[in-house]
Formats: sequence, C-alpha cells, structure tokens
Amino acid sequence: MLAALEQAAAARHLTVLGGFHPEPSDGAPPGCGTLLLLGPDEPAFWPAFRDTPEARDGAAHPMDRWSRRVIGDWAAQIGATPVFPFGGPPYAPFFRWATRSGRIHASPIMLLVHDRAGLFVSFRGALALPRRIDLPAPPPNPCDSCIDRPCRTACPVDAFDGTAYDVAGCKAHITGPDTAACRSRGCAARRACPVSARLGRHDAQSAFHMASFTGG
Repeated sequence: MLAALEQAAAARHLTVLGGFHPEPSDGAPPGCGTLLLLGPDEPAFWPAFRDTPEARDGAAHPMDRWSRRVIGDWAAQIGATPVFPFGGPPYAPFFRWATRSGRIHASPIMLLVHDRAGLFVSFRGALALPRRIDLPAPPPNPCDSCIDRPCRTACPVDAFDGTAYDVAGCKAHITGPDTAACRSRGCAARRACPVSARLGRHDAQSAFHMASFTGG
C-alpha cells in the first residue's frame, strides 16, 4: 500500500518524506493508524507549481492554498484526514512527527535534516490514514557520516550556534547586502549540506520561501 501512495504522491508532485504509527501522546488526529508526511517532489515540484491557479491568481499564500486543495482532495478520495503545518495557532506538531518518522533528524544546527532532501526538507502537509500500513526501516541519519559538517560554518552571520537560531540576525542579512546570496538562492547553511546539494531544488523556489520569510 505504501508504494501505491508514493506513486499517487508523485502524480501530485509530492513525495512521502516518512511516516510512523502514532501513539496517543503524538497528537495525531483521532483514529489515525499511520501518519505520512508529505513534501515537494524535487526538482519537479516548482515548475509544476508555477502553472497552478494558486500561483497565478496573485492572492496571498499561494503554496499553502495549493497544498490545501491538492492534499485535501487526495485525502477525501482515500478516506484520510489531511493535516497542515500552517493555519494555526494551534499548529500541528510537525517537528515531533518528523523526528518520529526516523527519516528526519535534528541536524548539528538544529534544523531538520532528511535522508534525501537534506536541510531543504519542508512539509506541505500530512495524511492521517485510518489503517496501520507497513513502513520500511528508516535509513541512517545522514549527519552521522558527514565528517566536515559544513552547515555549521556556512552562515555568513553565524545565525546558528547548535542550540538557538538568531532569527533577527538572519533577516537583517537577507534584507541587507546578502553577501552569500541567501535571498536569491536559499539559506547558505541549508545549501552547504551535501545531501541538500544533490536534491536539485530550484533557486527560484528558495527565493520564493525567503520572500515569504522576510515578508517581502
């Protein structure tokens, strides 16, 4: 069943980033037997998204609206409950769910890292399935075999110290001279991750998210 869901996700330019079988303390929707985390299927996602009605209508929050439509319709077709990382408060505990999957971990700079998406991992939503489906054993944490850990030194303003994130310093750099091209190409620390570098994410997609982050 997982393979069929992965194919259905790819048809929607999404990918299954991981999943787990929730316990009551996980905060999943009632009756959830399996929760699957969904993210953009890179690098195909961005070109496909640009041609959607949400991306073209000029209204606010186009990607969130696209996610609600696409994941919501899919969930209705298969009898699942859609959950989204936006629209709160309250917000669904996606950070906790990510680490519960075993495929997503806290990196040395405390941003989440995925075995395939690296530090560019992001969530468009989740499917709470009523059935408990078999899930494969997760691969190793990619940071465990990363000797140099370039993410720790790539930020031009040292916004990450391994325990906290200097949001103000980050935004000041992005909206200022931006010597590392974080605004146009995406966070330098995320780009420095060797796994992220192999993903093929479009710079325009990273610029879109950076504009949302800074409100400009």
